[in-house]
Amino acid sequence: MKLNWSDVTPKADFLNRRSFMTAGAALGASLIGGPSLALSGKASALSTDEKPNSLEEITNYNNFYEFGTGKEDPARNAGSLTTDPWSVEIGGLVDRPGSYSVADLAPENALEERIYRLRCVEAWSMVIPWIGVPLASVLQKVGVQPGAKFVAFETLVRPEEMPGQKRAILDWPYREGLRIDEAMHPLAILATGLYSDPLPNQNGAPIRLVVPWKYGFKSIKSVVRITLTDRRPACTWQDLQPSEYGFYANVNPEVDHPRWSQASERRIGAGLFGGRQETLMFNGYADQVASLYAGMDLAKNY
Repeated sequence: MKLNWSDVTPKADFLNRRSFMTAGAALGASLIGGPSLALSGKASALSTDEKPNSLEEITNYNNFYEFGTGKEDPARNAGSLTTDPWSVEIGGLVDRPGSYSVADLAPENALEERIYRLRCVEAWSMVIPWIGVPLASVLQKVGVQPGAKFVAFETLVRPEEMPGQKRAILDWPYREGLRIDEAMHPLAILATGLYSDPLPNQNGAPIRLVVPWKYGFKSIKSVVRITLTDRRPACTWQDLQPSEYGFYANVNPEVDHPRWSQASERRIGAGLFGGRQETLMFNGYADQVASLYAGMDLAKNY
């Protein structure tokens, strides 16, 4: 039997989280800049039973270069991002292209709780309790045409609210992509919540991709465009440095980054004596996703 996040989170952490996140729905909205309704999702058998990181750890240590290159920059700088109203343009090889709201893509009655491992390409990791919907359900709604082989994603460009975009850190907008069978896999989700509340801005509000068997940079944040195509799409980090960041970016402890080993990882929150832990193939999701890459040389298709 799989557990809910409330079962595997220490009671003190839960109470502390609620004490500053929600004295009521309005306070929750003011803290995270999102809708006033708390999110609740059906628990999924796809969740890990590992203990999630605390809300403080998840929201104060992440990469979101649109708000700065430091791990704490997103928490400091993302508060001014306007996330309501928000629309996602879906186009390309689909039957029903158009502009969709977050509620269109992830209605409350379809939300699921997914506790997933996250493994950053920088060799640190977390366990995060997301709330969202399978990406496949969204693609099925818009109608995938037979010629679609890839799904391309783009992040918002709004330098007046995203100060990192005022610098040439990356080639904006941030872009990512998946093969169509990866996008349709049950583990791939579009997340709209975290710890039962709407996504904080620094974690990719109001809607982001989560692909748990791949390095974290594939899980693009604050998505505004999804395009189905017959060609492999441009991906920001791959275009910037293809020798370091491949299109697939599957977690693979046997293929090192050119500048560091990927054989182990540092779990955020483990403390000074927590040490490092062994990195698992496909981030521990090999049983579910290895068949997607049958016959491929994973050292070349990194």
